[in-house]
Amino acid sequence: MIAAISDPTRRAIIERLAHGPGRISDVAQRFSMSLTGFCKHVKVLERAKLVRRIRHGRENTLELSPGPLRDVARWILKYEQFWNMRLDRLEEFFTTHKEKSR
Repeated sequence: MIAAISDPTRRAIIERLAHGPGRISDVAQRFSMSLTGFCKHVKVLERAKLVRRIRHGRENTLELSPGPLRDVARWILKYEQFWNMRLDRLEEFFTTHKEKSR
């Protein structure tokens, strides 16, 4: 999951699909790469269950599946709180040390 969203192109695809589903060719137009290269990114997102491909005959539509992103957001929030507490303690240490050295 984290590997899927680590790439800026894949994050841009997710951002585009957050505005609504789109035909694969329409979404791909925004990116300066071959359709084959674009589809490789889409496959990574599909494996991570972040994107769903809907087939209507020969036409493929991409749709965002945001559920896994919620799990990542919760995990990141937990570590954000951890680091905020650590940084608050570090700031307190330096403030106390600065006052003592005066």
